[in-house]
Amino acid sequence: MAKTNPGRFFEDYRVGDVIGHAVPRTVSGGERALYHALYPARHALYSSDEFARGCGLPASPMDDLAAFHMVFGKTVPDVSLNALANLGYAEGRWLKPVWPGDTLRATSEVIGLKQNSNGKSGVVWVRTRGENQRGEVVMDYVRWVMVRKHDMDAPAPETVIPDLKPALEAGDLVVPEGLDFSDYDFTLAGEPHRWGDYEPGELIDHVDGVTVEEAEHMMATRLWQNTAKVHYDVTAREDGRRLIYGGHVISMARALSFNGLANAQMIVGLNGGAHANPCYGGDTIRAWSEVLDKAETPAPGVGAIRLRLVATKGGEPFTRKGEDGKYLSHVMLDLDYWALIPV
Repeated sequence: MAKTNPGRFFEDYRVGDVIGHAVPRTVSGGERALYHALYPARHALYSSDEFARGCGLPASPMDDLAAFHMVFGKTVPDVSLNALANLGYAEGRWLKPVWPGDTLRATSEVIGLKQNSNGKSGVVWVRTRGENQRGEVVMDYVRWVMVRKHDMDAPAPETVIPDLKPALEAGDLVVPEGLDFSDYDFTLAGEPHRWGDYEPGELIDHVDGVTVEEAEHMMATRLWQNTAKVHYDVTAREDGRRLIYGGHVISMARALSFNGLANAQMIVGLNGGAHANPCYGGDTIRAWSEVLDKAETPAPGVGAIRLRLVATKGGEPFTRKGEDGKYLSHVMLDLDYWALIPV
């Protein structure tokens, strides 16, 4: 009897399946240090316990995207080990901060299926929940993945496409308990710009760029225990190239956005996202943002700002799609998220 696991293929999923993912992960300050070594992450709330205490928190939590990657990594062996591409995200919420010492685990529910017209693959939608050791949900999100079929003769499942919100409303966002930006230190944060200084429609070029190296992206993907073959195994893709984990691009672009959005401290909502074009070792990631919306929150001194973050490998800034409505070839990431910022 075979004891190894080849991973699920498209025909193995059924709507309503609930998958408990293996290998819970206890996090520590080591993850933060390595996260900040891999990316130029400088947001003060995630860098300094003292700054975080000045904002009403007991200490600096784990970076929001580090927590996301840890939960995401749990799901890969069961959801996307045989994926051709991770296609998008929706309805993502950070519900509680993750602290050093917390243990994270994850479960996913299959909420949608659609076989592609070529009969060789299909799209799987899952809703994933990450929980801590107390059973508290720290985040949940929906993602959809294109997965290979193993048996080409397997019948297509009934098509079920989930009805997802185009964007979270401000009332859907959860502000961490105790967060208070009333005495926010703009000097230590690095920029003077606050909630009122940004307007919908504003475009921000984040100026800087970082070239992706093969060793770094593979180290990052291993850090999150992401086992997707396309990130390591040059035989897993027809072109013989290792695909950069999409989360690596997200974290790099978010870190680059510090220049112009240093006070957009905490990501609390993920409205949508697309990995528009692949990223490979040797590509240089640049980023720009568009302000989409703003909202008040009930927390003292805390506002919410909705941002579009676009990662590119060159090309004209502030361009995403051509006249045909398709992403331009230099666009790698189009991410729509909510962040908390001092008013």
